Amino acid sequence: MFAVLGLIAGIVVGLIVQPTLPPVLAPYLPIAIVAAFDAILGATRAYLDGIFSDRVFLVSFVSNVLIAGLIVFVGDQIGVGSQLSTGVVVVLGIRIFTNAAAIRRALLHA
Repeated sequence: MFAVLGLIAGIVVGLIVQPTLPPVLAPYLPIAIVAAFDAILGATRAYLDGIFSDRVFLVSFVSNVLIAGLIVFVGDQIGVGSQLSTGVVVVLGIRIFTNAAAIRRALLHA
């Protein structure tokens, strides 16, 4: 319940404040969103399996976003940013779909 209220409050604050992202960080936002979504689905799966830990979720969330951003940043520095971005999205995409399938199985008892 608190998570839903926090989500609603965050959306309302975002709509009121309308924050802007510096152009230099714009290439990293999509990667950060995919990494965060992976952590959220992993936490949902863990919750449904009865092994959720808020500390593990927090560490997973922050580390996923930072590591994915760091990989893309290093790729940009050495001139292969788009290839590493694609690699990060593919790996996290596989994890997202794996977690989504596990969540679906848990919810539908299949």
